[in-house]
Amino acid sequence: MRKAFTMLELVFVIVVIGVLAATIIPNIKSNPLREAAIQVVSHIRYTQHLAMMDNKYNFDNNKWFMKRWQIIFGKSNSTNQQWAYTIFSDNAGSSGHSNPSLSEIAKDPLRNGVDSSTSTAKLLSGGYSGVLKSTNKRANKKMNLGMSYGVTDVSMSGGCLSSNVRISFDAMGRPIQRPLDSYLTAYKQSRLIKSTCNVILSDQSSSITIAIEPETGYTHIL
Repeated sequence: MRKAFTMLELVFVIVVIGVLAATIIPNIKSNPLREAAIQVVSHIRYTQHLAMMDNKYNFDNNKWFMKRWQIIFGKSNSTNQQWAYTIFSDNAGSSGHSNPSLSEIAKDPLRNGVDSSTSTAKLLSGGYSGVLKSTNKRANKKMNLGMSYGVTDVSMSGGCLSSNVRISFDAMGRPIQRPLDSYLTAYKQSRLIKSTCNVILSDQSSSITIAIEPETGYTHIL
């Protein structure tokens, strides 16, 4: 009975392993655009979580709903024009200005501590033009999609407003479209997303779509 492989058999096995490795390894290499999409999905879900846990209802303020938590995509500043996003709650109340100010941006729960130079908390923003530079120590560099992942465009389609790349949520986690400062009442059916909202991230060669489902707000990559 033979107890060992022949040299020819060993060479054959090595060749097969080499072919398999050459086929599999390119398919598991880093894909920056998909990494960006996974991160965005996580932050959209976190925005929904904040909205459900902190619904902003205030009996004494009839414009309380303008303070709901939202995620907004935009250029990080006027010079490098990189796409980034920010999670914030608009505290302007009845005169809601719809875009984030520095004090309204959510604190980053995964980067505990403060910026030692300013003694202020680190924030859930990759930078927002005129508000927070992407190079600021308080900014989350990963949330600057252009700098970290090479994203060149962010757009929306489907059941959400394409001209304003933002999503907010009500206390039940339902996704809402349009800037909240344009609302006249807290619950306006026409502002709830009625069909799947697509957030499209693009780089120089491809794109990837994130879907936000109506009613449940379930967010996933298509």
